[in-house]
Amino acid sequence: MFEKILMPTDGSDVSLGAAERAIELARLAGGTLLLVFVHERYPYGGVGTTNTAGLHEHLAKGQRLAAEAFERVRGLAEGKQVRIETAVLEGDEPAERIVEAARSAGVEQIVMASRGRTGAARLLLGSVTSKVLELSGVPVLVVK
Repeated sequence: MFEKILMPTDGSDVSLGAAERAIELARLAGGTLLLVFVHERYPYGGVGTTNTAGLHEHLAKGQRLAAEAFERVRGLAEGKQVRIETAVLEGDEPAERIVEAARSAGVEQIVMASRGRTGAARLLLGSVTSKVLELSGVPVLVVK
């Protein structure tokens, strides 16, 4: 059994489907579920930017969205005796940030949703799930 599971979430209904499975796996193993939310970097510069009001607003929005996403998953886990940890990650490459977080946290499995894009949409938009599958050194459970 996997004692530490990472699950990326964006708060969407699609990610909640994966959350149900991740919660159950963590419960069965008596393990910990690490929820991660990847927030896009500030598009107009970062540290040292002259647009500090915009930067603060962007960071606050990311924290708010992450808190909402985490709360939705916590609601599903209520009463199931699953330890939940959370992390807000910043970066333009979500898959890379997810895999880095998995490595640094020592997780044994990643559980994530797939949006099910096919054809041109997948080619144009890329697939975070596909990239995580490619880069991850631990098993990845993909929930459609």
